[in-house]
Amino acid sequence: MTTETVIEAVGVRKNYRGGREGAGLNGFDLEVTAGTVTGLLGPNGAGKTTAVRILSTLLELDSGTATVAGYDVRRQGAEVRRRIGLVGQYAAIDEVLTGRQNLVMFGRLNHLRNAKGRADELLERFSLTEAAGQAVSKYSGGMRRRLDLAASLIVAPRVLFVDEPTTGLDPAGRLEVRSAVRQLVDGGTTVLLTTQYLEEADQLANRISMLKAGKVVAEGTPDELKTQLGSDRLEIVLADPADVPRVVQLAGSLADGEIRVVDVRVSVPVKDRTKALVVMANSLHEARIEPEDITLRRPTLDEVFLHLTGAEVAA
Repeated sequence: MTTETVIEAVGVRKNYRGGREGAGLNGFDLEVTAGTVTGLLGPNGAGKTTAVRILSTLLELDSGTATVAGYDVRRQGAEVRRRIGLVGQYAAIDEVLTGRQNLVMFGRLNHLRNAKGRADELLERFSLTEAAGQAVSKYSGGMRRRLDLAASLIVAPRVLFVDEPTTGLDPAGRLEVRSAVRQLVDGGTTVLLTTQYLEEADQLANRISMLKAGKVVAEGTPDELKTQLGSDRLEIVLADPADVPRVVQLAGSLADGEIRVVDVRVSVPVKDRTKALVVMANSLHEARIEPEDITLRRPTLDEVFLHLTGAEVAA
């Protein structure tokens, strides 16, 4: 697998006048490997959209350096734009035109010789062929976002910036867009994704960078970030409160840290999750203790987000 870096930002700063500094960047660093999805997570005002706008040359940075596909975003903006696509928070397609007409229009604006052929190819790729002749005003939210993604790929960009693509969509629409993003990466496109949906980042991103006040405060794979909050936990819910002391004693040899007790719930930090579950289940059976529930729980990305940014998770 290639380890080529296609997006790199070092010490990027951007300040806004008029009291909007919270949406700026304050020493932003980022490194994105080719053929991957990198998620930018952070609360409102953390600087996610500002970072995308700078990397896509829509906004000039104040200081620091940033390159995309090997080109400097400040000095070689035209070269960067030839190699990227951008899907903003709101669809940039014409609702009066049909899906096919939208893509043909984008193709001609980009001087493609075979704009119609490219449009048909993308319509098929994003499962929009049957709706190609319908006005976009009749499309569902998920279909519009898929068409927006298709339009951003009209010239097959090497890098695609996707800014909160599923905001406002219902669950079915989110699934459609996530599937489309996976197809892009399978085809070799590198994706930088901003989102406030933690589940979305967990499912799509190879690596995640969490922003707070315009600066990356943590980065790594979803699993690496989760382990920052500690080990897996074995959760035992008991029917009889009188059994709690005995269960705590039985769990003592398995615990990899402090055992927590809340009412009839015993939470045990463990290293070897599978072994711990089997041993605990056998110990409870031998002690003739019947738990209401016993399960393994790994720290969630939501908990990591709250811990690192102090922000509320989007519903």
